[in-house]
Amino acid sequence: MFETLEHWDQKMFIRLNSEWTNGFFDSIMPFLRNGAHWYPLYLFLGAFVVMNFRKSGGWWILFFVATIAITDMVGTYVFKHTIERLRPCSDPDFYFNVRLLVERCSGGYSFTSNHAANHFGMATFLFITFRSFMGKWALVFYLWAILIAYAQVYVGVHYPLDVIAGSLIGLFAGTFTGVVFNKRYGFAIFDKKSTSSS
Repeated sequence: MFETLEHWDQKMFIRLNSEWTNGFFDSIMPFLRNGAHWYPLYLFLGAFVVMNFRKSGGWWILFFVATIAITDMVGTYVFKHTIERLRPCSDPDFYFNVRLLVERCSGGYSFTSNHAANHFGMATFLFITFRSFMGKWALVFYLWAILIAYAQVYVGVHYPLDVIAGSLIGLFAGTFTGVVFNKRYGFAIFDKKSTSSS
């Protein structure tokens, strides 16, 4: 079973990394997966909640950071250091199949993808905490997370199963922190405004 799963994983990797490609994705995917490029978004979100929700905004930032910490620690210490799967770009038996689109193969192990875990965790937390005033538009955070997770395979540093497993970790972590935040500090101001105006 595990051999069949690994064969499927490697086959899908080759398709996503080397066959289903184009020049536009070749230029944008390395940009998307670089965490430093998203710092302005995080600063904007932090400033937005503090300016609009004061005390609750401070707790929101704490829970947001906690979400990232949980996904990062679970991915690294529960899975990466236990399973020790080599990245496709560093596996001596597989790297010749890899079209690497970043300057170097990332260090550490491959399973699970912390990029996918972190961003799905953030996307889920953002969806749960922002949907009271964003409505269905809050789903855009999942599109963002999907693109970043997909980019890990496209640039050659993760297998598809790495990002799928990482995404599941993020979904669970983001759901936990988002639900706890909403129960204790949720942004009820928008609900109150809509109630008073109706």
